[in-house]
Amino acid sequence: MDRRRASLSLLVDRDHYERVALAVAGARNDVWIATANVKQLMIEAPIGSRARARGRYIPMLEVVQSLCDRGVRVRLLHATPPSRPFRAELAARAGRLRAPSFEMRACPRVHLKMVAIDGALLYVGSANFTGAGLGAKGAGRRNFEMGIVTDDEWMLDAAQGRFDAIWRGAECGTCRLRSQCPGPLDARPRVRPPARRARPLSDPSSSTGRPG
Repeated sequence: MDRRRASLSLLVDRDHYERVALAVAGARNDVWIATANVKQLMIEAPIGSRARARGRYIPMLEVVQSLCDRGVRVRLLHATPPSRPFRAELAARAGRLRAPSFEMRACPRVHLKMVAIDGALLYVGSANFTGAGLGAKGAGRRNFEMGIVTDDEWMLDAAQGRFDAIWRGAECGTCRLRSQCPGPLDARPRVRPPARRARPLSDPSSSTGRPG
């Protein structure tokens, strides 16, 4: 195996909120999220807003809706059924959170936790797409998490390639748990070609939260 150097930053606990969750809000093109669990995730209201002045928090799905309204495509790959509050929030936004801008797919074998933003920022670690993992929880209530962020192109390509293979159902044909799967991804109707793979931005000063 060839050896190579890559720039990485270690994230611990609240760093996940500061460097990953808030970076999602700055996406320009694509956000790919892989998680075992999906729960309601709250973040601080945008700076300068009345809600922020009042110390309010907003659902992450409100941020996702704003991204989709701007043409950003969001993919959410998960294993277990979303929590009831998440499903309720999603149902309330169903008119605007819909394909191809927003898509969710489930695979019971998904246990990886990953966020890729604009092909320019990659997070891989322990945190699920939940309030205690990536949300604005207090220090005494959030999970103990650890992971890394990088803007390394090779790692981005490798991680996104793995994500895309699962997303498209490329692993379904040889899956030994297929009989237990509620909906194999390779059985989904093909109404359009798979979404393009996000590529790195050329502007290093973008607002995607790339590590320094």
